[in-house]
Amino acid sequence: MNEVSASSVPINAADVSSAQPERPDRMEEACGVFAVMAADQPVANLTYFGLYALQHRGQESAGIAVFDGPKVRLHKDMGLVSQVFDQDVLERMPGTLAIGHNRYSTTGSSKVCNAQPVVLKTRQGPFALAHNGNLVNAGELREAIASALPDAEFTSTTDSELIAFALQQAMDSGLSWEEGIRQAAGRCRGAFSLVIGTPVGLFALRDGHGIRPLVFGSIGDPHLAQWVVSSETCGLDIIGARFDDDVQPGELIHFRPGDSAPHRQIWMEDSPRMCVFEMIYFARPDSRFFGESLYSYRVRIGETLARETSVEADLVIGVPDSGIPAAIGYSQVSGIPYADGLIKNRYVGRTFIQPTQAMREAGIRVKLNPLPDVLSGKRVVVIDDSIVRGTTSRKLVQALRDAGATEVHMRISSPPVTHPCFYGIDTDTQDQLIAARLTLEEITAHLGVDSLAYLTREGMVEAAQSHSSHFCTACFDGRYPIEMDEAVRSSKLMLEPAGLASQIAAMGL
Repeated sequence: MNEVSASSVPINAADVSSAQPERPDRMEEACGVFAVMAADQPVANLTYFGLYALQHRGQESAGIAVFDGPKVRLHKDMGLVSQVFDQDVLERMPGTLAIGHNRYSTTGSSKVCNAQPVVLKTRQGPFALAHNGNLVNAGELREAIASALPDAEFTSTTDSELIAFALQQAMDSGLSWEEGIRQAAGRCRGAFSLVIGTPVGLFALRDGHGIRPLVFGSIGDPHLAQWVVSSETCGLDIIGARFDDDVQPGELIHFRPGDSAPHRQIWMEDSPRMCVFEMIYFARPDSRFFGESLYSYRVRIGETLARETSVEADLVIGVPDSGIPAAIGYSQVSGIPYADGLIKNRYVGRTFIQPTQAMREAGIRVKLNPLPDVLSGKRVVVIDDSIVRGTTSRKLVQALRDAGATEVHMRISSPPVTHPCFYGIDTDTQDQLIAARLTLEEITAHLGVDSLAYLTREGMVEAAQSHSSHFCTACFDGRYPIEMDEAVRSSKLMLEPAGLASQIAAMGL
C-alpha cells in the first residue's frame, strides 16, 4: 500500500507476460468505477464490495484510494478484486472518501503501472481519479502536457493519467476544483466517465455523449449526505445504497461533505450516445438502464430475434451468461423449449496461463462445457450476444456437435460487428473482425453451423423502446459520434514506447 499526502504515487512497472490466452470471440470489457463519500462508514470496505459487483467490467487490475484528512492511501495491483484486497489491507485504509477502479486495458498495456486510480498532488491538495472510457486525442493531449510540464513524470501509458495531469495543471493555475475539472475535461475528446476524489469532496462527470454509464445514489440516513457513485446500479445494490439518478451526459456533479443535495451542472451539451453494447452484453443483467433491468431488454431482443430469424429445432440454448436472457426470449416467442446445454465455470478469471498444445488437442474446455445428455440427437438453436473474430465460436460449434447435436443453428442477439470501437471497448482493427471480411454465407461455413442469423439494427434499437435514438452503434454501422485522426485508428497502444508497443502487438494484446 502506498500513502501520499503531497506527492504522486510511485509505482514499479510489472513485466508484461509473454504467454497470452486466446482472446474471446466477443467484445471485451470496459472498466468499472466506484466511489463512496460517507463519514463514519468503512468506505474502503464499501468500495471493495462495489468493485466486486463491477468485476465483470474488468479483471486485469483493481485499486482503491482513500482520503483520510490530508492523506491519500492507495492500494492497487494486478488481479481480481478478491486477489488484490483482503481484510488486513482494507483495515489499513481508514477515511471518509474512497475512489475505486476495475481495469480492462483499452489504452495502455496490461501491467501494474497502468492500474487505477491515478493519484496526483496539486497546490490545493491531492486528488484521486478513476476513468471508464477512451480518449481519441490522447497523443495530442500528451504532447501538450509534456510541453507545458517538462518535469512531468509519466508513470503509465494510459489516457487516464493524461486526464489527471490536465487536472493537475488546471489546479496549479489557481482555479477552483469545479473550474479545474471543467477545464481539464474540455481538453479531452472521446468517452470518459470519471469519479474524482478531492479535498473538497467527490466529483462525478460524463462526457457530452454519455458513452459510458455512470449513476449515483445515497446510503444510510438520507439526512447525512452519504453518497455513492458507480458505473452501474448493481454497484449501489450490493451495499444497500438507494439509486437517485444517472449522471447525465455532459454533467458534472459535486458531492460536498455535509450537503443534503449534490450540486449539479451541465458542463457540455451534446447529443446522448450511450454505447449500445452496454445494453446487449457489458452491463450486468440486474443493472437498471432507462427504468428497467437489462435482463428485460435482453429477453426482448431475444423475442425480436425469434420473429426475425425463425428456424425449426428441438432446443434453444444460450451461451452463458449474457446469451441466456435472449435465449429465453427466443424460446418464448418461437415455442421451442429452452434448456441449459452449456455449463460455465464461473470461477475462471482472466488467465495468462496457456494450455499446452497437447491439452488443446485433447479439447480442453476452461470456461464452457456442453451437456451430451441434453444435446444428443437434438436440433439446437444456440444464442450468443456477438461474434467478433469467429475463433472461439467455431470451437463452440464443434463442441456442440461432439456432444451429439445433429444440427446447430446459431442466432446472434446483435447485428454483425463490422467496425472497431475507439471509446472504451477492446476491439481489433477492422481486418480482424470476421463480419467485415466475410459474407454471411462465408461466416456460416467458417463456423460450421447449419444456419446463422443476426439481429437487425432496427430490431436492436426498437427493443430499447423510446430511447432507441440515444445509442452509439458505430461498431455495427461505422457512424462514429466523435471523429478521430487516422493515427488513432491504427493502434490502441499509441502511448507505448515504440519497442514495447511492437512487442505487445506481436503478443496479441
